[in-house]
Amino acid sequence: MVSLTLKITNEFKALIDKLTWINWSELAREEVLKKLEEERSVETFKKIIVKSRLTEEDADQLSENVKQSMHQSLKRKGLI
Repeated sequence: MVSLTLKITNEFKALIDKLTWINWSELAREEVLKKLEEERSVETFKKIIVKSRLTEEDADQLSENVKQSMHQSLKRKGLI
């Protein structure tokens, strides 16, 4: 297994030291994995939109249709 070292200020280290119940290595690992998954999702999204013929105007119209539909649905349910 590989080790990773971070440089942080003394003040930051003092704050971290107060939270002894937190497994900082595990937290850092989980956050890095989340960021990697986000990046993977962005790359997938980019691959999809490159092939898309949807224009910005189409997207705006679709957004407006969704807003109106949601508004009507919430109104029928008496939520607005």
